[in-house]
Amino acid sequence: MDNIKTDEEIEIMRENALLVSRTLAEVAKYVTPGVSTLELDKVAEQFIRDHGAVPGFLGYNGFPNTLCISLNSVVVHGIPSAYRLQEGDIVSVDCGTKMKGFYGDSAYTFAVGRIAPAAEMLLKATKESLFKGIAQATAGNRMGDISNAIQGHVEKFGYSVVREMVGHTIGRKMHERPEVPNYGRRGQGPKLYSGMVICIEPMINMGKKEIYQERDGWTIRTKDGSLSAHYELTVAVGQTKADVLSTFEFVEEVLNNKN
Repeated sequence: MDNIKTDEEIEIMRENALLVSRTLAEVAKYVTPGVSTLELDKVAEQFIRDHGAVPGFLGYNGFPNTLCISLNSVVVHGIPSAYRLQEGDIVSVDCGTKMKGFYGDSAYTFAVGRIAPAAEMLLKATKESLFKGIAQATAGNRMGDISNAIQGHVEKFGYSVVREMVGHTIGRKMHERPEVPNYGRRGQGPKLYSGMVICIEPMINMGKKEIYQERDGWTIRTKDGSLSAHYELTVAVGQTKADVLSTFEFVEEVLNNKN
């Protein structure tokens, strides 16, 4: 079980996870109509380096930037660019760090200014599904218990779960096994053990589940052009409850102060 982390390793991973969380909060300060996604990327890179870590995504399998920034119908892996955010956009910001030999990883979907009520509903349901999944991350459960909790919640709203893109175990590598799907059956899949550290990340489409990859080799979009939302937290599986290593508290404090 080489994916079981010691208490000391989990504390290093918590450091990474909290730095990712604070980086997303720093980015949140600048998420406003008119800012380019490349400018957000530079904010994140500087913040990560200033705090003694390196960007976990930059150069990972050739990825060119610090953040994955995914707009509207982009599910994940959007590349920062000169595009300037517009009122009504939704934008997923996915961030990773590497420090002391371990990785951190978290994502949050932001509303840019005022967004449509239907988009607000999608964001709310997707974030709720993440926490329903986290509640199942206890020793003795199966991966399918997490997956089913997420799927069951979002499908009640008529949304669909992306199949090809999934969460993952994390540690000395960004992506370790087993994978963490957002769909599945209770009681199925790999058994969960205390000390596993996993990234749970629902990727939920307002329309149909089908996706495609753009010619840049990275950007994943909904096939029908519908909106997609994405939230991610890093979680250590516990004996009786999950130990959530990253947090949205810093981000939401910034957002509440902006409103």
